[in-house]
Amino acid sequence: MRTSLAKVLLCGAAAAATVTFSVTPAFAATTYTVSPGGSYSGSAGTTTLTDSSTSTTLTCTSAKASGTLKSGSGLSGTGIGTITSTAFNNCTGPLGITFTVTQSGTWNLNLTSYTSPTSKGYISGISAKLSGTSCTATVTGSADGSYSNTTGVLTLAPVSGSGHTLTVSGVSGCFGLINNGNTVTFKGAYTISPKQTITSP
Repeated sequence: MRTSLAKVLLCGAAAAATVTFSVTPAFAATTYTVSPGGSYSGSAGTTTLTDSSTSTTLTCTSAKASGTLKSGSGLSGTGIGTITSTAFNNCTGPLGITFTVTQSGTWNLNLTSYTSPTSKGYISGISAKLSGTSCTATVTGSADGSYSNTTGVLTLAPVSGSGHTLTVSGVSGCFGLINNGNTVTFKGAYTISPKQTITSP
């Protein structure tokens, strides 16, 4: 009886070990390596912010961003970097309205996948105030992006089904061109300096 019980227990333990080792890789967290990391700056040409409901587009002729990136290996993709400062220049919308765009708080850079030479992810914690003649509004949320090791360019553009959206609130005036609750999409391509190399095992 004891021998039979021992065999059952040993078989059960072996089966449990097999299950454990077979599922562990599926739950392994993706990590990233960033070099050189540290402080960076980014510069872009034309950037656009487009209301998905009214098709109203705010166009800026150039833009800049700066912040920091973590450095080293084994890094989590969540909060791998920050955007602490942005500048959007010569921004205009319909009816000849000129705008200023002001960042609020710190925005966070997050990575979700890597396929050489491109890392994909999103910017979270976005909050920016749009101020123009007879029109003010706030845009908050998150925006999709990807970074290429080859070009050193961070490209921001919406990805269908990602769940990352920017939403308008606090609208005052604006002639119905943008409205509370509308979603907007942001597009721009920032050349990052110093050029970064981001990889994942």
